[in-house]
Amino acid sequence: MAVLPMQRITICALKKDRKKILEQLQRRGVIEIDMNLTEDNIFRKNDVSAAITVLNKNIATAKEALQILDSYVPIKKSMLGALNGRLEITPEEYDKFSLKHTSVENTTNKICMLVKQISEQKAEILKLKATWEMLYAWTTLDIPMNFSGTKYTSGFIGTLPNIWDLDSIYALLAEQMPINVDIISASREQTCIFVLCVKEKAQIVSEKLRAAGFSYASSTIDKAPAKQREDLENQIKQAENNITKAISKIETLVAQREDIRFFVDYETIRAEKYNVINQLSQSKNTFIMTGYIPEKEKSIIETELSSNFELALEFEQPKENEDVPVKLENNGFSAPLEGIVESYSLPGKSEIDPTTVMSLFYYMLFGLMLSDAVYGAVITLGCAFGLFFYRNKLENSMRNTLKMFFFCGISTVFWGVMFGSYLGDIVDVVSSTYFGKVLTIPPFWFFPVKEPMRMLVFAMLIGIIHLFSGLGMKLYQLFKQKDYKAIIYDVVFWYVLIFGCILKLLSMKMFADILGLKFILPSLIGNIAGIIAVVAAVGIITTNGRESKNPFKRFLKGLYALYGITGYLSDVLSYSRLLALGLATGVIASVINKMASMTSSLSIIGVVLFIIILLLGHTLNIGINLLGAYVHTNRLQYVEFFGKFYSGGSRKFNPFSVKTKYYKFKEE
Repeated sequence: MAVLPMQRITICALKKDRKKILEQLQRRGVIEIDMNLTEDNIFRKNDVSAAITVLNKNIATAKEALQILDSYVPIKKSMLGALNGRLEITPEEYDKFSLKHTSVENTTNKICMLVKQISEQKAEILKLKATWEMLYAWTTLDIPMNFSGTKYTSGFIGTLPNIWDLDSIYALLAEQMPINVDIISASREQTCIFVLCVKEKAQIVSEKLRAAGFSYASSTIDKAPAKQREDLENQIKQAENNITKAISKIETLVAQREDIRFFVDYETIRAEKYNVINQLSQSKNTFIMTGYIPEKEKSIIETELSSNFELALEFEQPKENEDVPVKLENNGFSAPLEGIVESYSLPGKSEIDPTTVMSLFYYMLFGLMLSDAVYGAVITLGCAFGLFFYRNKLENSMRNTLKMFFFCGISTVFWGVMFGSYLGDIVDVVSSTYFGKVLTIPPFWFFPVKEPMRMLVFAMLIGIIHLFSGLGMKLYQLFKQKDYKAIIYDVVFWYVLIFGCILKLLSMKMFADILGLKFILPSLIGNIAGIIAVVAAVGIITTNGRESKNPFKRFLKGLYALYGITGYLSDVLSYSRLLALGLATGVIASVINKMASMTSSLSIIGVVLFIIILLLGHTLNIGINLLGAYVHTNRLQYVEFFGKFYSGGSRKFNPFSVKTKYYKFKEE
């Protein structure tokens, strides 16, 4: 377990070498840029934010183009596609891409423009269809909708509310004869009419119609509605043809999908580089860069840069008050769990990396919660398959995830064998259902379903060991800090108090009966343990408020600290989830087996149904309980284990590196 020691690095180099130096450092990915220099008359920062804005715009456009291509021509993804990782390229291939950079950029803009055209045409179609629908009621009108009359007549084209017949309309306008009324169409909501009268009567007719609720037609086209609807249909077809052509053009550009992906990564790398340039202190001919580098990378970087460029390098230890980033380094067994620690928080300045110690408990607790040998074997073999056959393609994050579940699977197999769980009681069910004889694979230890109290005692024992290990980590941290008094006051007293209480309880018959223990410690040991626990309690009360000068405050703080013993009790009880989740896996598996066995009377069909029910049921069971084991194992680490010694608070080491999505450089 290790937090890699960091050093501050300062590089002063010629400006003409800036591009090559930055590209080399970016590909190495071992320096976090952290400029702590102030500007003066010679060294200033160059503002390249305009270039960064252009690059970010190009990236956004290219990503949008990829989304468009994926929506019109989706990529067929395999179940194991996530294991493939990014494609590898050489630095030479990356450099050559500059030759077609402009072409690909134009392609991304073209794709986005085509989609914009499609959207515009779709909006136009909706508008045309709305007009077409509106004209439906006027289809039989054989004059233009904007007709308002002739030299001697006035025309009114519009609607009256509700249903009207000719007699009703003529009755409304009877005093204004001569007049002509045509009902174009009618519905419950409105009646479409055309009224023609002599010009002298137009004003009175208009008032009469308005009084009846008349409103002019919303369309004022200069064509007959039927002709206009025909024109609209042609326009809709033309818009649909335009959409089809645009989609065809997009589909022809799908061949450039990989180039566009490369373009995204290419611009991302450039944007990262320009972000660094934006921070550099530069003079007319030189530039200065500072940051953090892991101590173990120092000599390699020094050799690489000094042998290729004229520059000055300086390394120094970070100051006490610096916010130094943290990078963890662990062995292959523990490294997969670094992400679990990081999800909580990275170690603070005076803290140690808990990953190695945590990994021992993590894998064990995970296996205890799942505790089925077949489930564990499936997980182990599945992860082993991915790790072996995709070993050259896996991303580090996916590799660590597979490694983590590989070890969790091995632990699950172990505890499944110890507890005799193989797809629950599948051996018993199959043997009794199809062979008429019950066969059972005996556990190496015991059946938790038959002896739940024994399992509960074991779970609590694991919890006590886990919590004591957390206190042990605190002791180690205090030892490294040379705070020997705190070791006694904050760790040893608690060890003695808790251990004394446990021995005292184990000497009590009532406690032994509750837990189903087959032994009771002699009362003498219990009495001695009780006295020792009292002494430790007094020690906690008198020392936990030692930072206060007021004796009364010290005493109150000590009492409050002693109240923490209830926290230990609740922490130990939290480990009962090992019993609950372990039993849940086995019981649900047994229920699935029982349901499947009910189909045994259906001969061949019954066998098929038996297999289907088993496959579906156990797949669902392993999925649910795998998630449960993961969540609750994390919870036991974060709350119970870390709560005894670990605060975290540091930030992650974030080096200047190649942060791409689709491609990565081949490792030399």
